[in-house]
Amino acid sequence: MTIGGGWYLSLAAVLFSIGVLGLLVRRNIIVMFMCVELMLNAANLTFVTFARMLNDIGGQAAVFFILVVAAAEVVVGLAIIVALFRRSASTTADDFHILKG
Repeated sequence: MTIGGGWYLSLAAVLFSIGVLGLLVRRNIIVMFMCVELMLNAANLTFVTFARMLNDIGGQAAVFFILVVAAAEVVVGLAIIVALFRRSASTTADDFHILKG
């Protein structure tokens, strides 16, 4: 028994929708970063699914580059969050004005 590509694509769509909804609704920066990572992983699942369905390695190469960019984003983003958290005890998205000059 094999699982078809449509199931993986629908799972990716559900994961991406959860990520978008969480990004729009939540105000905590850590949760917002997790939602962005969820959306990136949904895109990765889509690329891998199409690469497998089309027997092409290009989708898997794109996933590698997306993972590298996501790792760099996490490093820079967490550094900004730590700098924000040192200034105030909360980490909401409304507190970014504290970091201005």
